[in-house]
Amino acid sequence: MGTRSDIHSEIINQKNNTQDIVRRKYLRNLYELTGNDTILYITSFQAPQGAIQISLDDIRGFMSCLNGLKGKKLDLIIHSPGGSLEAAEQIVQYLRAKYQYIRAIIPQNAMSAATMIACACDEIIMGRQSAIGPIDPQMSLPTPNNYPVPIPAHAILEDFRKAEREIISNPAVAPVWIPKLMSIPHGFLTLCEETIDLAKQKVELWLDSYMFKDRPEKKGKKISEFLGDFSKHKTHGRPINYDIAKQIGLNVKRLEDNQDLQDAVLSVYHAAMITTEITNCVKIIENHDGKGSFLNINFPQ
Repeated sequence: MGTRSDIHSEIINQKNNTQDIVRRKYLRNLYELTGNDTILYITSFQAPQGAIQISLDDIRGFMSCLNGLKGKKLDLIIHSPGGSLEAAEQIVQYLRAKYQYIRAIIPQNAMSAATMIACACDEIIMGRQSAIGPIDPQMSLPTPNNYPVPIPAHAILEDFRKAEREIISNPAVAPVWIPKLMSIPHGFLTLCEETIDLAKQKVELWLDSYMFKDRPEKKGKKISEFLGDFSKHKTHGRPINYDIAKQIGLNVKRLEDNQDLQDAVLSVYHAAMITTEITNCVKIIENHDGKGSFLNINFPQ
């Protein structure tokens, strides 16, 4: 494997600065090393959240990737801040309908709904630098400029409970809380509670159905409760590293235990991230044959 700077130089030195050639070369190398169908699902964390989140539009990218693939095992390289629970569920259903065995390979971060997708795999491969995250769902609330902002469902519920406690103990603070409470749509708090429960239920089901399917001890409930415990993690983006993932019972393997695999995976990761840095591409869904989809955004100067 070349270092990140080596791969950057390799891309820059290509005629017409064609980064796709380099990235696809390393994707192909990874496929030839493992023999497993390989899909890259990667986003730039620097782009607007609404653009890079896991969404239902991503299904089309996975459809393009799976077209023509014949394998029964899949290596899914994930680097994503998360997104829609419903979209994650549909992606899981689609991939599990085809593949008997799926490895989630996390070169850096697979957070929130991306963590949920990883929990629907048979094993998770993480490096020393890798992290998954809490699965507390994100809910979209409008702002004064009508641009939806994702906020953890737990945080919305906790704000309401805090308001309730303060108003009961001191009714004089009610005018401070009322405008904020009135901005919450009718039924939204119930939706937050139901979505939190659904996220835990799905992770529990997927873990017991896939990761622990051949094991007498089902650990799905314990792990899903840990991942969904906002009071324990405190923030939505709290990193959960390999050691913690192993401790809570996930089937995780160290990327560093296989030097050839580590070199191949990190080469793909570096090449993909450089693509997002030197172009307007903010999301890549691509297989080892170079088929897939790309999301481009024209950033303001």
